[in-house]
Amino acid sequence: MKIATILGTRPEIIKMAPIIDEISKRGIDQIILHTGQHYDKEMSDNFFHDLEIPAPDYNIHVGSGTHGNQTGLMMKGIEEVLLDEKPDIVLVQGDTNAVLAGALVASKLHIAVGHVEAGLRSFDMTMPEEINRRAADVTATMYFIPTEQSAINLLAEGFSRKNLFITGNTVVDACFRHLEIAKKRGIEEESLAELDIDNMDNILTLTMHRAENVDVKERVVNIIEALKELDQMNIIFPIHPRTKNTLKNFGLFDELNNLDQVHVIKPLGYLDFLQLTSASTLILTDSGGLQEEAITLNVPALTLRYNTERPETVTAGGNILVGSDKDVILENAKKILTDEEFSEKMKNAENPYGMGDSAKLTVDAIEDYYEKGLLNISAPEDIMDSFTRKMASVEQDITVSDFETDENALIHMVFDGNNMVFPKDELNLNGMMITYDKRE
Repeated sequence: MKIATILGTRPEIIKMAPIIDEISKRGIDQIILHTGQHYDKEMSDNFFHDLEIPAPDYNIHVGSGTHGNQTGLMMKGIEEVLLDEKPDIVLVQGDTNAVLAGALVASKLHIAVGHVEAGLRSFDMTMPEEINRRAADVTATMYFIPTEQSAINLLAEGFSRKNLFITGNTVVDACFRHLEIAKKRGIEEESLAELDIDNMDNILTLTMHRAENVDVKERVVNIIEALKELDQMNIIFPIHPRTKNTLKNFGLFDELNNLDQVHVIKPLGYLDFLQLTSASTLILTDSGGLQEEAITLNVPALTLRYNTERPETVTAGGNILVGSDKDVILENAKKILTDEEFSEKMKNAENPYGMGDSAKLTVDAIEDYYEKGLLNISAPEDIMDSFTRKMASVEQDITVSDFETDENALIHMVFDGNNMVFPKDELNLNGMMITYDKRE
């Protein structure tokens, strides 16, 4: 078996590192293709070396550009590699343009696609990431899903439960794995070392880069006004170059940088940033991945957004959406700082993304599909069965698996009277309402 992994951005590399490592440990043939969507010194072979995973076999050096131009160049380069390498499955992770390009090319070549972190939905079609993740899910053969809620999103869109694998999120594996590496290496970024985070109290890590925040002056002003009143915090802000330029254009950078409690520093390498977040009292962010890392590291998060494709972090109680509303930011930040019971509840929120075995579960599923021949994509040889879509109330003790066997059916949705439930094979359906396809 040969597995190809397509990477384009730093978060993809971070989250796929545990899976790449697991594939290597099992001696499975693999190739790693880097699109170069984000490429700088840190994205070079050194970054892969730092995470103790193999360097890419291919880098197509796409660079930045418009969505259409970037995706088109990626598709051309990826197609050339896949035609030459002929992998059994292509793994893509998340919702970037590299995911869209890789999934489209592989599916057109009749190569199985495995979508890692499938099923996330913000339901905001103005986000390019939402379009990418939805398109990738349409093309996929296997779906590696972080939570039951994300799996139910896919069921609601008509995907078969047989191809859905609730593995947890590799961000948990990555945090545990990479924090060990980071502590072994120590802090390398001079600006962070000078701050001596090990001896600082009340660290607030701030990240802000999304256009809906940094490109709207009113929102930036509101956030800065909130920071002014958090004078009991040590606010560490590794600033994105684009954010810095925008703040300067708005005439706000000096105002922010001159606040005594704010330490504006250059962007950090991943391992240093992981040590910073793990030492934080509070995280204020508009990042998607950092919402996951925060709940994994038991650090309360306030998210500078009005929606999130990680709603499980909010439901679990480790994350609060605050938008760019000054009053809401301050109310929740001060409550975390002054209300010990509230703070502990957020810190101890149950992690919805699993226990750190996502990589193992993912590769287990791929090996099982390969051995059963389920990765082979070919034109059907049998005439399609007709089916009727039905809804029923189940009033007997019977499992999902037994119901499907007895009725020659495929169950889609299960409702327990309060919530939608994922139809695992062993789930007892007594008292449940179900929708299913009955094959004729």
